[in-house]
Amino acid sequence: MAIFNIKKREIECKIVYYGPGRSGKTTNMEYIYKTYKKQIIGEMVSVDTEGDRTLFFDFLPMGLGQIKGFDIRVQVYTVPGQVQYSSTRKLVLKGVDGVIFVADSLVVRREKNMLSLKDLQHNLKEYGINILKIPLIMQHNKRDLAEQGIPVMSIDQMEKDLNRQLKVPSFSASAITGHGVGATLKECLKLTLLSFKKQFKSG
Repeated sequence: MAIFNIKKREIECKIVYYGPGRSGKTTNMEYIYKTYKKQIIGEMVSVDTEGDRTLFFDFLPMGLGQIKGFDIRVQVYTVPGQVQYSSTRKLVLKGVDGVIFVADSLVVRREKNMLSLKDLQHNLKEYGINILKIPLIMQHNKRDLAEQGIPVMSIDQMEKDLNRQLKVPSFSASAITGHGVGATLKECLKLTLLSFKKQFKSG
C-alpha cells in the first residue's frame, strides 16, 4: 500500500523480492545497488545469518520521477527464503505494492520454487491481496549455470511450473552477471506505477 506524504509531496512504494533460499534475491539487490548508484538514496542494509543470506531485508530507496506532482520513492526489500523464516517473510510483505519472484533454474530446486510461490500466494492472501491482482514479475535466475555444465531446467518447464496460471511478464536472468536484472526491476516498477495511476483515476 503506497504511502502518500502530502508535506514532502512524495509517494513511497514498496517492491519485494520473493523466492526460495539461495535463488539469488540478495545478488539481484547487490547488482542493482552497484549499477544504479545515481538513483539510490541512502545505504543498503543487509543482515546475514547462518544458512541464509538475508534474515530481514535489504533496503534500497530509489528516486523515480513524479506522478501528479508527487516524487516517487521506492523501497526495495528481499525476504529470507528458508522455511523457518516464514513469519519474517510475511512481515516483509506487509504494505507491498509490487513483487519480483526469483525462481532458481537449478533442476534440484524445482520443488522449492513451487513451494515458495505457494507461500507467496498464501501470505498475500493473509493481507487480503489476490496474487493475480498485484504487480508481479517472474525472474528465471541462474541461466548462466548451463554454460558450466550444471543441470538447469528449460524456460518452458519453469513457465509451466510457475507461470501457467499467473501469466505475468517473465525474464531470464543471471544475477551474478547482471543479465536480466535491470529489465526485471524496470518492468516491476512500470507495472507498479501503472497500478498507482489507475488508483488515482478511480480515487
